[in-house]
Amino acid sequence: MSQDAKDLASQVGRTMFAVDTASKDTMGMELISCEPGRAVIRMEVKPLHLNGHQICHGGFIFTLADSTFAFACNSYNKAAVAAGCSIEFLKPGQLGDVLTCEGVEQTLSGRHGIYDMKVSNQRGEVIALFRGKSAQIQGTVIPA
Repeated sequence: MSQDAKDLASQVGRTMFAVDTASKDTMGMELISCEPGRAVIRMEVKPLHLNGHQICHGGFIFTLADSTFAFACNSYNKAAVAAGCSIEFLKPGQLGDVLTCEGVEQTLSGRHGIYDMKVSNQRGEVIALFRGKSAQIQGTVIPA
């Protein structure tokens, strides 16, 4: 992987995150890294994320994984969207937990890619596993 590809992915990540109101402002996520085919995002579970069982609502865990997926599959500066995805919830997220999602490209063939996300808490316990299929569309994140 060339330094140019790493620099481009990092720039794509910063550009997307700067205008990602859902991830940054609504959810309180932090972009840790964006590399070619990879991304890491984290968020702290706050009271506004809790459901009626007083655990992190699955939709918020899904959103963390989905956002990480978006950064990983757009990292080549070719606009990409989700074509499908699934999630498996393994453990609850608790108030105060810091959830980190690591996303990794498994394959990229033509316009479609498959990406796996792993959401873990600050103790390294896996909270959820998410798999997404991306589809490249017209356009770029930053001017090519």
